[in-house]
Amino acid sequence: MTDINNFSIHEASTLYQQQLLSPVEVTQACLERISRLDDRLNCFITLTPEMALEQARQAEDEIKRGECRGPLHGIPIALKDLYETRGIRTTAGSRLLGDYVPAEDALLVQRLFSHGVVLLGKLNMHEIALGVTNENPHYGACRNPFDQSRISGGSSGGSAAAVAAGLCLASLGSDTGGSIRIPASLCGVVGFKPTFGRLSLRGVIPLSWNLDHAGFLTRTVRDAATLLQFLAGYDSEDPVCANQPVDDYLASLDAGVKGWRIGMLEGDSISAADSGILQAVSAAAQVFVSLGASVETINGDFLLPAARANSTIVISDAAATYRQYLASAPHQFGADVLTRLQHGAACPLADYILARRTQAVTLRQLEQLFTRFDLLLLPATPLVAPKLGAADAIERARQLTRFTAPFNLTGLPAITLPCGFITEGEAKLPVGLQIVAPAWQEKRLLRAAQAYEQARGWTMTVISPLFET
Repeated sequence: MTDINNFSIHEASTLYQQQLLSPVEVTQACLERISRLDDRLNCFITLTPEMALEQARQAEDEIKRGECRGPLHGIPIALKDLYETRGIRTTAGSRLLGDYVPAEDALLVQRLFSHGVVLLGKLNMHEIALGVTNENPHYGACRNPFDQSRISGGSSGGSAAAVAAGLCLASLGSDTGGSIRIPASLCGVVGFKPTFGRLSLRGVIPLSWNLDHAGFLTRTVRDAATLLQFLAGYDSEDPVCANQPVDDYLASLDAGVKGWRIGMLEGDSISAADSGILQAVSAAAQVFVSLGASVETINGDFLLPAARANSTIVISDAAATYRQYLASAPHQFGADVLTRLQHGAACPLADYILARRTQAVTLRQLEQLFTRFDLLLLPATPLVAPKLGAADAIERARQLTRFTAPFNLTGLPAITLPCGFITEGEAKLPVGLQIVAPAWQEKRLLRAAQAYEQARGWTMTVISPLFET
């Protein structure tokens, strides 16, 4: 049997139904691996082992009685530490919220529990989600499983590293400028954010009310589709959750992309990426051609002004969200986060208005592109995981969000998945491919990602040898 810690949700759930594996076995394997590896990786802020084992035993008993609640039943996951959890502290990676214990679960957490998920704990993140390195001054830096001298990415860095290292089977994250897709790319896992408004944000500590997206970090595309299937749905108490029909994301997942038209972004903005990343993405485009799709290159120079506009809105919204703390306890913030909050508070109104205009213009440009193309391809990040402490965190944010932030600005669904490796010294570092679809077309996006993943035969077992000593 494959190492338990390398199982996907789909594999573990199938074995549960066949009585060949139990939720208790998988939960114990995750807890043992956390105990053995997390001192090196620093993925968890809060671990909940007693709760996890109790939930796993309950799930095991229910499945044995034929009372399975679906493919998430008995699956051990962990949450980015900005999802509110009843009776469990929720820090948002911040000293200010270090003792915050919510009275209720976030809506997505409620839905997870209703499907019988096992909660292992809460994961490290960049402070208040305002950054992409996950070098957290309060809870320590989260390290990349492929090379522990490098960043995991952020702000959902603990989530990506934990999934990549086999500490949990999946994680819920959040994405405001790339905070799911960037760490997923740097850690070699799947990172998926649906359309803005597809998933409820109720009970998710906000950074930007206008740009925050909930989403997932998983080992496979099928796992991401499964989570969306069971967590999507209208929430009337979340003012930005849209009342849109939920598709069957799994029914046609394996139907392929034959005859589809795909646009691959190029131009000055894209060419700034490392040559090895451009080569990997170009090779990925040829995989789609081999699957029967047509690929045409198109100019992506609109990405840079869109990324800048997204940054203006993020820091301004964040300054509004944290205005009371910024006024009363600025010393409680880490240096990079405080600087960005202060820049946001000082942002001229005209700059914010111009950023919102860029938002509208960029969305219209993309809508017009999607009259010609079913999907767009581009790199997830312009570089592989940098060294810890190698550059200013604010500069890293500018670099690493340039290909992801435009799709927060426009709210379009986007997914990142592994498409190769670049070797730097002794480290073999993952490269991420990003695929983007029109609004509310998650079904199309997941189907394309599944086709690519199956053609490439990616497996997370490549991570295991790093942790056998």
